Amino acid sequence: MSLTSANTEQFENSNKKYATTIITDAEKKLSIPPAKKYVIITCMDARIDPAKAFGVTLGDAHIIRNAGGSARDALRSLIISQQLLGTEQVIVVKHTKCGMLAFTNEDLFEKLGVQSQTEEKTLPCDFLPFKDLNKAVKEDIEFLKAHKFVKSDAVSGYIYDVESGRSEKVV
Repeated sequence: MSLTSANTEQFENSNKKYATTIITDAEKKLSIPPAKKYVIITCMDARIDPAKAFGVTLGDAHIIRNAGGSARDALRSLIISQQLLGTEQVIVVKHTKCGMLAFTNEDLFEKLGVQSQTEEKTLPCDFLPFKDLNKAVKEDIEFLKAHKFVKSDAVSGYIYDVESGRSEKVV
């Protein structure tokens, strides 16, 4: 059995079990807007479990995940969360030992075999790598506070340490 087949099988079997044994009547009645009216933007890194690390229970918050926990990359979902679903607070969480610290756009273009600026322009966007975690958190917060469609009264940024499990407030 290939790794892909094994992952698909685990996914399907786990979902069958979840659907028959885990969802409570209260969970079935949860509303679409998150009860605590906040959003966490964090990295897609498999070492981070936002529910456990940040105390989020089902129905509390929206969790938007992408490479690097980028506010720019999360903007579409964040605007929908705030403008249509009523969230008011945004918490951006980046983390130590993030893969986004390890490359540049040029590195990835080379890996993709991008040969020219013309070909580069066909890609969807900047891959948004960064070299400094603190600076990246601050830049994301500044970006959100400056955006006219983001409710920026309650925006904060943290760095999560993947080794200790602790988060430290940056902004």
